[in-house]
Amino acid sequence: MDSTQTDEARAAQSRGPINAACADKLREAAALLEAQGANPFRVAAYRRAADTLHSLPGDIGPIIEREGAEGLEALPGIGRGIAGALVEIWRTGRWVQLERLRGSADPVQLFTLLPGLGYRLAERIHDDLHVDTLEALEVAAHDGRLEKVAGVGPRRAAAIRASLQVMLSRGRARRGAVPGGTVTSNAARHPVTAQPTVAELLAVDRQYREKAARGDLPMIAPRRFNPSGEAWLPVLHVTRDGWHYTALYSNTALAHELDRTRDWVVLYFYDDDHVEGQNTIVTETHGPLTGRRVVRGREPECIAHYST
Repeated sequence: MDSTQTDEARAAQSRGPINAACADKLREAAALLEAQGANPFRVAAYRRAADTLHSLPGDIGPIIEREGAEGLEALPGIGRGIAGALVEIWRTGRWVQLERLRGSADPVQLFTLLPGLGYRLAERIHDDLHVDTLEALEVAAHDGRLEKVAGVGPRRAAAIRASLQVMLSRGRARRGAVPGGTVTSNAARHPVTAQPTVAELLAVDRQYREKAARGDLPMIAPRRFNPSGEAWLPVLHVTRDGWHYTALYSNTALAHELDRTRDWVVLYFYDDDHVEGQNTIVTETHGPLTGRRVVRGREPECIAHYST
């Protein structure tokens, strides 16, 4: 058994074929998306991929071992984003996107799978960088954002990069190697290079907050910071100009601490291959954009947007 897989993943595979487990998760995601009012295109895509997995004569594990996510993309009905999801399930036994739809996502716990990364530091990384997946964390580890988090620094960031390299190495195509022997993850090699405009993101943010205020959205019960199990978190799925969006209020420790759980909005956006990107939108509290809704990390574009 692959030593880079977690105990949870090994246990899941011991209970039955990985194809069936992955197909069940895809069908559950489709059912949740349908119930939450998502675009039928997304719903149908997950169901098609589940049908493909059920019809395969062999297990997807050897395909991932041999060819990585690119091998899965050659299968009918499986695009780049779904292939990445299947690799994630095979590698960890979990699928963060499905957990998010359920309200059970706990990216902090996911990050503690990395050796030497305790819960408090993992929580700080999540709150400061607004990343939810190991692939997104690896991108932050390579672009310099991770080492700027208090308590990380260059040496620890390098150690986290090395741990992520080991954990994420399975599921990458052998041809993914780059000069010098470094292999980057699917997220690093194939990021969402195009992304929605600031104007589009702000429009979805406004639509989400207005619908949430009117009580027009389905609610989910997040597991984190919700001891009563109340379904309080509104969720919006919407398609605009070729992008599929999921919008949720931030449910991080920092959002609760600063009483921003009804202000900070996390937007997940997907292209037609179901490759995910993410932005956080907040009300700015200082500088020239004070009082304005701002897309974190894209402040110069926000200034240009509001000046027109």
